[in-house]
Amino acid sequence: MAPAAAGPRTDLPSAAPLAPAARLLPALAAVYRAQLSRARVARIPLLFVATFQSVGIMVLMRGVVDDGDAARAVVAGSSVLVVAFVALNLLAQYFGQLRASGGLDHYATLPVPPAAVVLGAAAAYASFTAPGTVVTAVTGCLLFQLPMANLWVLIAVIPLAGAALAGLGAALGLLAPRPELATLCGQLGMSAALLLGVLPAARLPAPISYARDLLPSTYGVEALARGFDARPDWLAVLADLGVCAAVGVLSLAVATWAYRRAAVR
Repeated sequence: MAPAAAGPRTDLPSAAPLAPAARLLPALAAVYRAQLSRARVARIPLLFVATFQSVGIMVLMRGVVDDGDAARAVVAGSSVLVVAFVALNLLAQYFGQLRASGGLDHYATLPVPPAAVVLGAAAAYASFTAPGTVVTAVTGCLLFQLPMANLWVLIAVIPLAGAALAGLGAALGLLAPRPELATLCGQLGMSAALLLGVLPAARLPAPISYARDLLPSTYGVEALARGFDARPDWLAVLADLGVCAAVGVLSLAVATWAYRRAAVR
């Protein structure tokens, strides 16, 4: 009698269904809270360094700045520098190390949309800069006798400039082939924000002023500096903030694409 033909076994247990993917907003809130809690523990000393660095620059510039326009540029540039130090420099290092250590694999196994990971981390780092930025701006106003009436502009400058710089930092960290290069790119970006943001634009050579226009932090600096004027040009302030917002959307979209690309490799 011929043996029965071999066929697919039907007694094997079926694979367990995966959990449904989390929705974007709840996942974003969860990642934001986790990153903010982590940053609060690990990054407070670095935030102190960023604030101390910006205040120190203003103290040094106090001895050479002798007019109102330059004082406004120094205070605005030093304040936004705190955002660049944390959102650009530290976030580039974080994603570079996360990629090198295999930490992205942990996120890839969770039912969390890639956009939630990038946006949650970027939002946590950007909002973490708020205390140091406010302290720097208030200290600068006291040093250079600038009005504080329009410092509320920081409410828009911090999240919008922070989103643009954090997106750029996340993209650098995720696209750099090695964590050392991610750290180097973050440091160079922060140095550019320092040199081109703190120095008054009118005193820069023309070719370098064009490079200044390419930095997203420049528009946050300009928006804050305009707030120190006796009669601020609010349309120009809105235009500068609009540039920050547009760059933020674009850079965060690139960072999300880079995260998805790095997570599936």
